[in-house]
Amino acid sequence: MKQNSNADGLAVAGLVLGIVSVIFSFIYVWIGLIAGIVGIVLSVKGRHSESKKGLATAGLVLSIVGTSLSGIFVVCALCIVGTASGIVSSMY
Repeated sequence: MKQNSNADGLAVAGLVLGIVSVIFSFIYVWIGLIAGIVGIVLSVKGRHSESKKGLATAGLVLSIVGTSLSGIFVVCALCIVGTASGIVSSMY
């Protein structure tokens, strides 16, 4: 019974971190990335619960979306910085 209760808590925590990762992927990319990765891990472990399996699945999907968005934004930011530094260095 304790293991099922533990999995219930992990499922809820995964859902909360999935929501946080999607929201913070637009505001603070690094927080969204970290929350998404932790949310994925907790949601996968929370899927062992029979009563909260739907919450764990929703948390997993949201965590994957948040992590993907954060990763895309980081790559775009690095491309912009690299392009801008190349333009500035070619000017001088």
